[in-house]
Formats: sequence, structure tokens, C-alpha cells
Amino acid sequence: MFRRRLRLSAAVTASLLIVAPAAISAVPAVAADDDPTVDVAIDSFLPAVPKPGDAVTIKGTVTNTSTATFENPQAITCIDRDRLATAADLAAVPDEQNVPMRERSTCTRITAEQAFQEFDGKLAPKAKVPFTLTIPWSEWEISNKTGAYTVGVTFRGDPDGQARRTAGRARTFLPVIGTEPPARQVNTALVIPLRHRPTQLGGQRFANESLAQAMGPGGELRRLLDLGKNRRVTWLLDPSLVDEAEQMAKGYVVGENKSAPAGTGGKIAQAWLNALNDSQAKGNQIVLLPYGDPDVAGLVDSGAPLREILREARTISEQANIARGATNGLWLEGGAAASRYLAFATSGFRGSRPNEELNLINSAAWATEARTALVPGTSVYQVLTPEGPARQSRAVVADSALTAAGPDVGTTNNPVQVRQRLIAETALLAASGSGPASTVLLPARAWDATPQAIGALIAGLTQPWINPVTVDQVVKATAKTPVIKAPTAPRRNALLPEAQLDAAAAVDKTLTTFEGLLDEPEAVQEPLQKSLLRVASLSWLGYPDEAKRFGQIEFGSVRKQVDAVHLVNTAVDSGRAKEIKVNLAGSNGTFPLTIANDLDHPVWVGVQVTSANRSDLRINAVKPVLLGAGKKWTPRITASAEQNGVIRAYAQVVTRDQQPVGKRQELLIQATQYGSVGWVLVGAACALLFGTSFVRIYRRIRAERKNPPSVEAEAPTDDPLHPAPLPAAPATPDANAGTPVDASLKEGVGSKDG
Repeated sequence: MFRRRLRLSAAVTASLLIVAPAAISAVPAVAADDDPTVDVAIDSFLPAVPKPGDAVTIKGTVTNTSTATFENPQAITCIDRDRLATAADLAAVPDEQNVPMRERSTCTRITAEQAFQEFDGKLAPKAKVPFTLTIPWSEWEISNKTGAYTVGVTFRGDPDGQARRTAGRARTFLPVIGTEPPARQVNTALVIPLRHRPTQLGGQRFANESLAQAMGPGGELRRLLDLGKNRRVTWLLDPSLVDEAEQMAKGYVVGENKSAPAGTGGKIAQAWLNALNDSQAKGNQIVLLPYGDPDVAGLVDSGAPLREILREARTISEQANIARGATNGLWLEGGAAASRYLAFATSGFRGSRPNEELNLINSAAWATEARTALVPGTSVYQVLTPEGPARQSRAVVADSALTAAGPDVGTTNNPVQVRQRLIAETALLAASGSGPASTVLLPARAWDATPQAIGALIAGLTQPWINPVTVDQVVKATAKTPVIKAPTAPRRNALLPEAQLDAAAAVDKTLTTFEGLLDEPEAVQEPLQKSLLRVASLSWLGYPDEAKRFGQIEFGSVRKQVDAVHLVNTAVDSGRAKEIKVNLAGSNGTFPLTIANDLDHPVWVGVQVTSANRSDLRINAVKPVLLGAGKKWTPRITASAEQNGVIRAYAQVVTRDQQPVGKRQELLIQATQYGSVGWVLVGAACALLFGTSFVRIYRRIRAERKNPPSVEAEAPTDDPLHPAPLPAAPATPDANAGTPVDASLKEGVGSKDG
């Protein structure tokens, strides 16, 4: 595939925003047969719209990108004299990028003396030489009618003494206003996106100062706002950008550490916000994207619950108090413009106002053959959405051709190429009919909407047949809205990489758990939801490393909140928590588990215990309770087991909805109660013991009755059931009487009353 290098002359950068003379991309002439090639860059093309009789001056440079040395180098003007009268003609110009340089025939060389320039000496590898070509009107040999032509500059030379050949070429469009100017005006709305990758980590903490730099003097966001000071434009704004700027104005710190330094962009952010408000006050429209500008197709394709955050994004934007009269809307292109995405994203969210929302779709979302359904000069349509509750959704279709540049592919980021295409497209539209006509310019997401490029578009809008308006004015001026089918799309159309969508899903899951704990989730729900939406932002495209780190930080932040509600385990081993050991004595036993709430607000918590290796463990359910901030709760867990042994189980903190909170804790339950067999054995042993004792006693008594003992027995027998009488105790002194008293006379022991 042939490449081209886009170049912008530093000498004309300052004047670009007014008259837009800028660099036209050079097309590296990499031929299919590996011929040596050079880059041709057009740095200035004036006038941008010549009238019959005007001469055109083209300035630029040639850079030898090959290893060959070219002798007799020349820059020569070329033109395709077939007049382009319609937008379809412009779109049909072949780019010839895959055609060998020597076989490209759509740009005929002009041999007049003023139309070519010979360079002094040879063109060595990596050498660069300037050229200036002034072509009289007569040398073009074209019609005096309004139209457009393909023109360019070619380079010819003799590489390393070989045969002379064309080794490079750059082309652009030459719009011409004929002796009869266009009869009608074209209401043209320029939409300028205001977005930036997220930098707010939460509260006052920001990842870096990139947003402050973009809003400051010379920064991209500041320069874009300055372009809209005295012009009619429509701002396509991500509300999260305003949130971050407002926090910066209040005060912020930069970095993840506790000792992070204070940010320095507070005044810059406030000045930027003031400029945005001034722009709206002067009549410029603001269209609010879903909060964070999330990947619509990626979220919908991911299914529930991730796709639901898209509706949350739309709700936050709908309720945002950013600018009075701001419109809530979408920005869809490519596969994301399919009806299933449009239907889902335009319904089901709080505050939805279908008749007031503004859904912007790039016309490039429709295949080339399907664009015939788009009416030239019409921008507002009813798009069929059979998958949604509303069978149709109003949409503003931006004409992708207005920013397509060309005629060669790969030039969409070049300011001059975009300017020339814009002028050509609108001139042909103005000259092709009568009555009102409207069109909308919306850069593609992949288009580099730098201030230079936007400046080129604004310069193109100064043509006499163009009437700059806002998108809202285009909608109000449309009397009839045609009905069209939505573009077809592949099964999946995510723009964000899968890893980033997975990161958003992880944050969403943890956030849902945290919200399930809270007694009043609304108190913290919106800030955390905003963090989640920033993770899924399309503004991360082109910043994969920053996106990954941002997702990790946001996940860790929410996870820290969840982990603040946890089981208390005092058993530790070298700093690592060990399993909790409990004992069950009896068929039904209880043991305590303690849950701590280290958060600053109350939470609803419960606990579940499940067995890992036994099916006979039974646990009574524990009713969730509202646990105060900084408090602990120790429920008694009632359990039973039918068999002895160690039961390995898990304790898990849960929400009111029985959703797990944090990591589960391992339990070792020692069951020591007897089973049914054990009780039979114990009963049999007791029966045997008491039975034998009864038989022995009975036989002894019976024997004594038959053979009573003699009174004159000399000595008592050693019978454990009939022990010998105890000997008389010695006399003890009586404390009261002062005389000894026989122990046998004490009360209850042989007294006279006894």
C-alpha cells in the first residue's frame, strides 16, 4: 500500500486559521514494482477558490525518501480536465494508491514554462528542495462553469542514471466558481468535539496535568474554544470534562500518593469554563454526550449488567446542570450507528426526552451503495429502530464527505485537503438546485480534530454560498424528515479493546456490591458511577497505558470501600490471616463470628456459612442488620452436624440481597457430638454396669438373711457395705465452759435428744 506524508509549512501556520493556506499531504510514491520514490508536499495553494482568469500559485517541497540519487529533478503541475459537477463525481475520483507510479494517468502534466520547475544539481537521498509553481488560468484549459477538478504536482528525475521516470505525486481538489455563481445558499453546521482523556482519579486527586495543559494558552482545548469566539459553531461536549474543570478550579492535587503536590491549573480551568459559557451566550449550541463519552457499541455488546451503565451515562448528562439549554445527545459512527445500538441508547433512561435529544450519525456508517437513500441537502432523518420501544428515532446525519479530504486516501487528517474538499462539496451542492439546503460537518473520531484542522474547516465556511448555523437551527428549518433504514453492522462493534471493557466490568461489579451494602446508596452512588463511566470512555483511544493504569486505580478505589466491611479474624500467621477454628459440642452448637464496618456510614450486612467438604453441616440463616459506622456485630451462628470430624467451611459477608462482600474466610469446624450408634453403645454400657451391681447387692442381702452374723463375733468382717464403727473421738475443750466436752455429746452426734 502506498503511503503519503502529511506536511504543514511552519511559515503558513499562523495564517491557517484565517485564510487556511496549509500543507497538503505528500504522497510517498512507493510503486508496486519497488521503483525509487520521493515525497511531494504542497505547503500552500492559493487562491483556494480561483475564478476564471485567476492564476494559481502552488508552493511546496520535495523530499527524497529513497536511496537513489536523482539527476535532472523537476516538479511539474498536473491536472485531470474532467469537470466534476456533483458530489457523486467527487466521490468517484480514483485514488490510484495501488497503481505503479509510471502507470498513473489521471493527472496530465502541464508543460507550460510556469507550470514546472527544474532543480539545481542532483537530489541526493534525504535531500529536500522547495518549489513554487504559478499556473496561469489559460494553462488549466478548463471550463468557466462552476465545478471542481483534480490537480497536483508530480516529480520526475533520473534515478542513479536510469531512465527518466515519475517518482512522486500529490493531488488535491481545485474548486472553481464560474461566471454564474451558485444560486442558493447552504446552511452549514460545524460540530466541534470538546473531549479529553479522563484525569480525575476521585475527589481532589488527579492523575496528571494534561487537562490543564490542554485548557491553557496554546493548548488544544483552549485554541478550539478561541476558534468559536466570533463564529457560529456547535460544541459537542463530554460533561465529565466540565466536572473535572470545575474541581480543578476549586483545588486539586496531582498524583496517587498522600503527599501529592497541589495542582497549578485552577485559574486556567476556570478561564476555560468562562470562555465556554461566553460562547454559548453568543448563540453557539452545546450538545452533551453521554457522561464520559462511553463506548456505546462496546457496552451494549457486553450485555447486562455492563450495558446498563450506558443508560446511567445518559441520565447523568440529562440531569447535568452544565449549561442552560444544552441538548442531550449521541455521537455514533461506523457499526455503532446500527439500529440496535440507537434503539437502546435512546430509551430507558431517566429523564429521556426523545423529541428534544440530538443523535448525530456520520453518513460513512452507511455502505456506499446504501447512501443513495440520503437526500442531498437534507440532514435530518427518522431512522427505523424496530428493536426499541420507539420504532423510529430522529437523527442528524453529518455528511462524511465534507471532511473526507482526498482525492487520495490517507489524507483525512490534513487541513488543506479537508478545506479543499469542503469548498468543492458545498459549491457543487449550492450550484445543483434551488430551495433551502443544509449540511452538517462532524469530524470522524479517527480524524485528528486539531485546532489547525478545525481552522481549515472554519476558513472554508467563509465562502459566500455558505451560511454558518448551529445544528439546532438545521433541525428547526427542516420541514420534512425522510424515513431511512439504519446502517447494517457486524455482530460486534466495540471500539475499546476487550481488556478495557473487562476493566469496566470489574469496576461495575465491585461498585454494585458496594451499593448493595449502603443504607442510602444515593449519597455516594453518582461520584462512583462517574468514575466507572470514565473507565469506559472512548477518549482513551490512543492512550492504552494510561487507560490501563486508570482502570486499576478506579477498581482499587471501589474495592477498598468494599473491603472496609469484613470479618474479624485475630488468628494471624506472619501477617497472613489463617482460618478461624470453632468447635461444636453436641448435635446443635453455636459459635460467634464478628463483622466490622470501618466505613464512615452505616451498611446492611449479613453472613453466610457454607460447607466445603461435608453435606451434613446445617447452618441456620442469619438475618441481615444495619451496622453503624465504625461498629462491629457478632452474631451467633447455629450449626449442626451428624458426624464427628473436622468440617472445612467458608464464612462470607453478604449484602441484604445475599451478594458476597469481599473475600470469604475459611473455617475449621470440629464436630464432637455422638451419633446414634454412639448413644446405643453408651446406653448398653450403663445398663451392664447398673445391672451387675444390682445382682451383687441382691445376692448379698439374701445371703445375710439366711445366715445372720453372731453377736459374740470376735471381729467384724471387712465388708464394704457394712464398715466397722468409727473409734470415739478424743475430748475437745469447750471454749465457753472452759472444761472438756466429750465429742459424742455434740449436737446431732449422739446427743440426748438424738
